Amino acid sequence: MSETVATPTPWQRVTAWLDVRFRSPAAIYGLIVFTTFVTLADDEAHDVAEVLFNSTSTLIVFFIAHVFAHTLTEHGEHGLRGSTRHAIRHAAGMLYASVPSILALVFGILMNQSVSDAVDNCITAMFVVLAILGYQAFRRRGYRVFGRIMGALATSFLGIVIVILEIAVH
Repeated sequence: MSETVATPTPWQRVTAWLDVRFRSPAAIYGLIVFTTFVTLADDEAHDVAEVLFNSTSTLIVFFIAHVFAHTLTEHGEHGLRGSTRHAIRHAAGMLYASVPSILALVFGILMNQSVSDAVDNCITAMFVVLAILGYQAFRRRGYRVFGRIMGALATSFLGIVIVILEIAVH
């Protein structure tokens, strides 16, 4: 007896690709941290390009630190190469999840927006990404549409609360 394996549709492949890159603790952490960097840079930046540069470079430093910590803790079990490869894969979500927010800032540069408007767009991008992640999480748990929407809103608002708390600490 041979079993037939269903070939995933293009949409299922795209969804799986996005799921792997955006639905991880590192991705959510990176998204929130990046948004915090953007809002902190907003106070001192002269233009949107400066916000983008400062926030992105700081996120990259955090990514490197995350990779270093992960590599160090797994080095004994998997060796330097294997643990570094795994660490980069694990931490890559920090960079992937920030892409919509980075694109919002690039859009702000291209449209010659004020720093305030570009930062608002960046925060909106974070809100939308968190809402999508929240919606999907509640969908996987079997909630009906209303519960998914409420979960999406709660997830987004909690992300904003965390950003506000991080700003208050700094």
